[in-house]
Amino acid sequence: MNPRAAVLELPNDISAIETAVERAVDCCTTARLARNRLMFNFRVGLTEALSNAILYGNGGDPQKRVRVELRVRSGEVRARVTDEGKGFDPDAVPDPRLPENIPRPDGRGIFLMRALMDEVHYNELGNSVTLVLREGTPAAP
Repeated sequence: MNPRAAVLELPNDISAIETAVERAVDCCTTARLARNRLMFNFRVGLTEALSNAILYGNGGDPQKRVRVELRVRSGEVRARVTDEGKGFDPDAVPDPRLPENIPRPDGRGIFLMRALMDEVHYNELGNSVTLVLREGTPAAP
């Protein structure tokens, strides 16, 4: 199968997340991933990436936008989520599983993305994350 690509431009509004995720999932059905991986792993991972981009990356600024680039091929989906923020260092985000970090509000979304997706990559600036989900490759915890 030839790769398919799609681009979604979202307003910086959390109410846009659900519709964007539905559109992305619909676009990714041709990848022929197991339904539970697409409907759970991909859906939750993308939702977390969009939430982080809107709330943290763009700081809730309604003038900013979030871009989602999808690349779909048989057995694999890739979603790159880019915000207009200044970026951050994902390695500096505390592990939410450690007892001292349990009360902290940050880190859970990144943890979920890494647990549910097969690959999670940030660009150098830290304002763009690429999520990769493949068939037959269980996501590492």
